[in-house]
Amino acid sequence: MLALGVALALAGVITIQQAASGAPPSPLAYLFAAGFGALQLLRRSVPVAMLVLSVLATFAYYTLQLPTIGVALPVVAALYSTAERGLLRWAIGAGTVVFTVSLLFRLRDDPQPLGSLLGTDAVTNLALIAAALALGSAVRSHRRQITQRELISQLREERARREAQLRIRRERERISRDLHDTVGHALSVISLHTGVARDAVGTDDDSAARALDHVRGQTTESLQELRSMVRLLREGRADGERSADGADRADRADGADGADRADGADEAGGDVSAEEADDATASSTSDGSPRAVRSLADVPSLLAPARRAGLTVRDRVEVPSGSLSGAVDSAGYRVIQEAVTNALRHAAASTLCVDVRVEDRQLRITVADDGRGADGTDEVGTSSAGGVGLLGMRERVHLLGGTFSARTAPGEGFTVRASLPVRLGAAAAATTAGRPVATEGPTTMDEPETREGPTT
Repeated sequence: MLALGVALALAGVITIQQAASGAPPSPLAYLFAAGFGALQLLRRSVPVAMLVLSVLATFAYYTLQLPTIGVALPVVAALYSTAERGLLRWAIGAGTVVFTVSLLFRLRDDPQPLGSLLGTDAVTNLALIAAALALGSAVRSHRRQITQRELISQLREERARREAQLRIRRERERISRDLHDTVGHALSVISLHTGVARDAVGTDDDSAARALDHVRGQTTESLQELRSMVRLLREGRADGERSADGADRADRADGADGADRADGADEAGGDVSAEEADDATASSTSDGSPRAVRSLADVPSLLAPARRAGLTVRDRVEVPSGSLSGAVDSAGYRVIQEAVTNALRHAAASTLCVDVRVEDRQLRITVADDGRGADGTDEVGTSSAGGVGLLGMRERVHLLGGTFSARTAPGEGFTVRASLPVRLGAAAAATTAGRPVATEGPTTMDEPETREGPTT
């Protein structure tokens, strides 16, 4: 279209000039007009060559003394096209050459006062050249802005897509950890007590009945936790006005598994602050202070099935009141829960030691058994049964900025250690020097209080 427009415009000017002068039609002039238009077909492939040929053709046109068409008009389209392609220096150089040559020839052939000359042809030519350069540059800038906006939009869409995929993946990991912790622990306890009941049937019916009562109690508790987890999955994402990781989860949880709160920071793609994660793990106690739904205060009830199953359990849990954030409290409980589950399920242990204390602003957890251990290196990264238990513990601890290790050797049992930052506040630091809140168990590991479980 531009090529046709240039050819028609120049042909029109030639026709007007010939009609005004009374000269006969000049086929060569019209051929030049068609040539100037045809050169525009090269504007995309070889813009510099098109510009140079347009300038040379303009000089040749006037050298042949063809009808006047204005020195700038034949090259205006070429200047615009070159500037629009981003070759502004070439366009400025060509425009300067055309303007200078036309001015020199006009002064030589038609000497008149310089002021009069500058008021007519020179100003017109300069204005046309400048307009072509400015328009071409403006069009290029506009197109570049459109391209940049489209690129930014594409990048944002890609980022949103990746973040959505990351949130989905992390949500799946969270659900996997929660199911493993709750269902895995419950099934381990049920398996132990059903074994006790099977061995006691016909010889000690009272022990068998007690074991079945424990199975029923554990089943009821597990069903309640599963219902709460399902309720969180169905309702926790429906409230679009509140964060999926907010404290409303704990309010709706009704005693549900606390691990989903401990992963509050994880679900938001890692952008949730530690304080927000604490809120996600906390509910209100009677005095209004935050407490994790599942916390280290629940360790005695967690260890009770192991005692009833016949293990010797030595435990010490010394945690100053208010010293732990909700996320750390809940994560600590889950680490102990999984370690105890592994000991019950895989270790064939007779003794289980649990040590939990706060030292140097760190919550330090050690769970060790005297079971058969496992083959392989000292440092292990998966559960002894090839499951995801240790991986889940490691993820929980690392999520909160802690460290985790699990060591085993054949015949030397299994030891799990975790260290989590307590993030003590001013009030919590003040209570550290006071009376510690300890669960049942000895006050030192050097002289532990031994609790013998039933031998049935």
